[in-house]
Formats: sequence, structure tokens, C-alpha cells
Amino acid sequence: MSTHTHPRIHAKPEELVPRILVRIMFGLVACVLVIVSLATLTGRPVQNTPPVAPIIAERAIILTGDASGAARVFDTNGVLIADFPSDKGGFVAGVERVLARTRGLQGIDPATPVLLQLREGNRLSLHDPATGWSAELMGFGASNSRVFARLLDQP
Repeated sequence: MSTHTHPRIHAKPEELVPRILVRIMFGLVACVLVIVSLATLTGRPVQNTPPVAPIIAERAIILTGDASGAARVFDTNGVLIADFPSDKGGFVAGVERVLARTRGLQGIDPATPVLLQLREGNRLSLHDPATGWSAELMGFGASNSRVFARLLDQP
């Protein structure tokens, strides 16, 4: 009976990632953590944020959603603007969950309107005046941004 001190690896040696590369990767991760921690602890201001551009169109909307991915969008009078079933409303419901969590942490009513804004340069964003939270929707892809863009055009 032989005893092995090394665990058995079920891959061919030429398929394994060299140890030096694994160590370099962990070193890079550690460097990033140190840089971010130092920037946070020293209070360094946020840089490279999108420039503030003039608002071309704006609409106050109320988002509701559930865990199934279904979402509804209302105007400030409670009129239904859009009703997304669970297979179509995933992005809107996801945004609503982030917004509801942010508001919940600050004790703000989740039914408070959020501002859907189209800015110069065709930049679409959501801004919550109650919490200061905002999201540039172009960063989530054209199809997701288009869902919100259509809400600006609806009567």
C-alpha cells in the first residue's frame, strides 16, 4: 500500500494553469483591493463620472415589480403606462428591486416616483430625488435601455 502526500489531480499536466500565473493573478487582486481601500479610506472623490448634460425630456414614473420578473410602470396619477409579464419585465423588475432596496435602507416609501430622464447625447437615465440614487441606462445594453426609452413616448 502506497501513501501519497499530494492530492490526485484529474487533469493532464499540460492542461493545468502554471502556478506562477495563479500567484500573479492573486497578487493583482490584492493590489486592486489595496488601491480601492486606500482611495476609500482617504476620501478620494469619485472620478470619471458621466458629464452632466442638459435634460431634453423627463417623466416621473412609479415602478412596481415582483420576484417572478413581472413589472408595472405607473405615472404619478396612478395610470398604468406599461405592464410587463414575467418573461418580458426582468430588467425593469430588477431596477425596481435595486431602487426598493435603496429606499428601504433609507426608510423611504417605495411608491415614490423616480425620474426617467433623456439627456443631450441620447443618454437615458433614472434618477431618484428621494435618495440621490441614479443609473445610466446605456450601460445595461441597447435592448434594456430601449424598454425605458419607450416609456418616455407613451401617453
